[in-house]
Amino acid sequence: MTKKQKFEEAFQRLEDILQHMNSTSIELEEALNLYQEADELIDHCAQKLKNAEQKIEILIKKQTQENTSFETKEFDKTDV
Repeated sequence: MTKKQKFEEAFQRLEDILQHMNSTSIELEEALNLYQEADELIDHCAQKLKNAEQKIEILIKKQTQENTSFETKEFDKTDV
């Protein structure tokens, strides 16, 4: 796994590992290696989701600020 691995790729690999571990009889050493890889993939995916959530929160705050900023100007009686 690389730090630049896409969320979807990491998630797919995680699903593959889980399917492999559940569908076949594997030796202890392989199971430990797969478990370790799965743990790293879970951390990677969680970080990607956290980053996405933070970006969405920033966008929502920005949109909210843009929609609530009003311009004020002097009242002109001729506008009535």
